Amino acid sequence: MSAATFAEAEKLVQVQLTPAERAQAASNWSKSMAPVYEARTGPRKVALEPTLAPASRWDPTLPGLKAGAARDRFVRSKGGAGPLPAKDEDIAFAPVTALSRWIESRALTSERLTNIYLERLRRFDPKLRCVITLTPELALAQARRADAEIAAGKYRGPLHGIPWGAKDLVDTAGIPTTYGAEPFRDRVPTTDATVVDRLHRAGAVLVAKLSLGALALNDIWFGGQTKNPWLLEEGSSGSSAGPGAATAAGLVGFSLGSETGGSIVSPSMRCGITGLRPTYGRVPRTGAMTLCWSLDKLGPMARGVEDTLLVLSALTGPDAGDVASVPSKLDFDATAGVKGLRVGYFPGWMDKSPATEVDRAALETLKRLGLTLTEVHLPDWPYNSALSLILFAEAAAAFEELTLSHGVDALKMQVADAWPNLFRQARFLSAVDLIQADRLRRKVAQEMARVMGEVDLLLVPSLQEDMLTLTNFTGHPSLTLRTGFVEVGEARSDWAPDPARPLPKFSPKRRVPHGVTLIGRLFDEGTLGRVGIALERASGVASERPPGF
Repeated sequence: MSAATFAEAEKLVQVQLTPAERAQAASNWSKSMAPVYEARTGPRKVALEPTLAPASRWDPTLPGLKAGAARDRFVRSKGGAGPLPAKDEDIAFAPVTALSRWIESRALTSERLTNIYLERLRRFDPKLRCVITLTPELALAQARRADAEIAAGKYRGPLHGIPWGAKDLVDTAGIPTTYGAEPFRDRVPTTDATVVDRLHRAGAVLVAKLSLGALALNDIWFGGQTKNPWLLEEGSSGSSAGPGAATAAGLVGFSLGSETGGSIVSPSMRCGITGLRPTYGRVPRTGAMTLCWSLDKLGPMARGVEDTLLVLSALTGPDAGDVASVPSKLDFDATAGVKGLRVGYFPGWMDKSPATEVDRAALETLKRLGLTLTEVHLPDWPYNSALSLILFAEAAAAFEELTLSHGVDALKMQVADAWPNLFRQARFLSAVDLIQADRLRRKVAQEMARVMGEVDLLLVPSLQEDMLTLTNFTGHPSLTLRTGFVEVGEARSDWAPDPARPLPKFSPKRRVPHGVTLIGRLFDEGTLGRVGIALERASGVASERPPGF
């Protein structure tokens, strides 16, 4: 280690030493700093198993504040599902609210519904590339068991007999769980993730492991790019790409996705479905791939707002395997009114891209429904650039062995904004800067606590980058739902532009779904659901299907 080494390193961490300071630092580096690497490279190397979480833990509820509902309550919407449709495709696109009523009344068997979805998965996957592993044997066995239990009067609840698909980063015993990445395509876990076990216990029927961008980034995996059913010339967005596409195309009753920095919100927007990102810590991640310990969340994706709450009610609750999971209550009443609730909005964000007329119309719709519109504001801080350091550092730590062994070299995407490059770059981040970013995170959480103290929820443009970033870091829940349509003249992409491969352009423009995102108070998904249902009904666009499916 020489003074010249430090002179070059200064450029990476944006500090400046004098020649004397560089010489002094170099002279005793081997004694003062190099030993910190002994646990990784020395003779007393310590193996860190993938399930081992850091000792420090993010708690979204700040000291002195109370969050969440005071009681557990779940009230479904009233009324029947109506007669069972004659056409299989009409059954396939029905929301879980209707499917569950038909199954409970035995107007529809789980086995028939499961066969409908298995047939559609086989027929449409070549177009969408949304399936990594189909699970017909397990699915049909679970469906037949559900039918037998229901016939015997042992109804487990609204998910009993409902086929679903899992983003392929939650473990399934004896079934490949690949993370969408080449180095893990032959990985077969021996136990189920906690969320998978809970859905099995609820009687749900697993029909497929669905695609995700490799290691939970964007929408390209080892099998190709997952496509948007509304616009096959573009990807479905990521990283919950398969859940987004399969749910939108009516290939599953509902799906399970995950989010670290937008991976439920973005494909829900692109594919025109409803995605619920729960409060950080509500749903345990035991048995799920770790990308970022202090950010990862698992949540439902469906074709209706109430569907997502039905699924959340089966998932919620702590598990000993996830040190960040905490006890929480879920108070949801689908029949409750919304008049008088305060909805906050950021005027500056609503008037410019990525906001559209659909976003502004949704805000006016809530006003007509009797909610009080309240302007709110946050400091103009560099949320995305400053906080992302935490994500990059944690992700690089989660996949350190894969990076150092050059396993990441096998991933399909090797562009500058893909994980291989980001993992390598993260080795040169400053630990001091990481601590400063973590301190800023707490300051941001204090600002969000102030804002959420003024309102009951927020309405924001779904892909407003600062809000998407900061609410993921503070751990607030979000609900993304379709409220209208827009026209696009060019295919959209998660990836940085590549001049060598320009995106397809359209003339005339193509009509695609568009929605808004509601941000709730910590552990208050029930209010999000109430307002989401009211907005969904008033918008009147949730039932429109992608052409050709």
